[in-house]
Amino acid sequence: MASLKGHFITFEGGEGAGKSTQIQYLAEALKARGYDVVITREPGGSPGAEAVRHVLLSGAAEEFGVRMEAILFAAARSDHVEELIRPAVEAGKIVLCDRFMDSSRIYQGLTGGLEPEFINTLERVAINGMVPDLTIILDLPAEVGLARARARGDDRGTAPDRYEKEALAIQEKRRDGFLDLAAKEPRRCKIVNGNQPADAIALEIERLAVELLNGTAPNGADRAEAEPS
Repeated sequence: MASLKGHFITFEGGEGAGKSTQIQYLAEALKARGYDVVITREPGGSPGAEAVRHVLLSGAAEEFGVRMEAILFAAARSDHVEELIRPAVEAGKIVLCDRFMDSSRIYQGLTGGLEPEFINTLERVAINGMVPDLTIILDLPAEVGLARARARGDDRGTAPDRYEKEALAIQEKRRDGFLDLAAKEPRRCKIVNGNQPADAIALEIERLAVELLNGTAPNGADRAEAEPS
């Protein structure tokens, strides 16, 4: 049976990177190895955070400015951490989360133009020490991801959300931001090429996760490394 030591793994990347699909693949692989897995997402994941999700993704908060959006994300994240993520990890479960603190660093910080000090302060309060052990950054050209996201919306008959509607140049800047983040925090953040067959991506992610869970990879949740610059 798998160890009772819980872990927290997050998935990041631009629009249409395939995070949701790969989380499902990894969850099944880890369950087959005997791990108790929890899948969650941001914004959302807990009752309080889900209440904020529609406001953020619908664009209802957009007219109040990016600072208000960042505060709402932080409030949702704090509830998510304390109500779901921390209890699950402390119970020995493996938590897989679609987006977390790095999305705020990139979306509200880098492309939202908010001051690093403001983003850093919100992050410290929101995560309260719950730094991911491993962050998978799915990387692919922004135009490919955006086309995927829009095709997915067409298939489902849903309109693009607040972020899928933004310009390609902004999406490219976010891609560069995630790559820069991985360069600054290489122990925690691992880049995976998202522009390859889904099965190949899944195998690479599973290898990274198993290295972490078996203790053969450095613990990514190094507090000094994870402190935003």
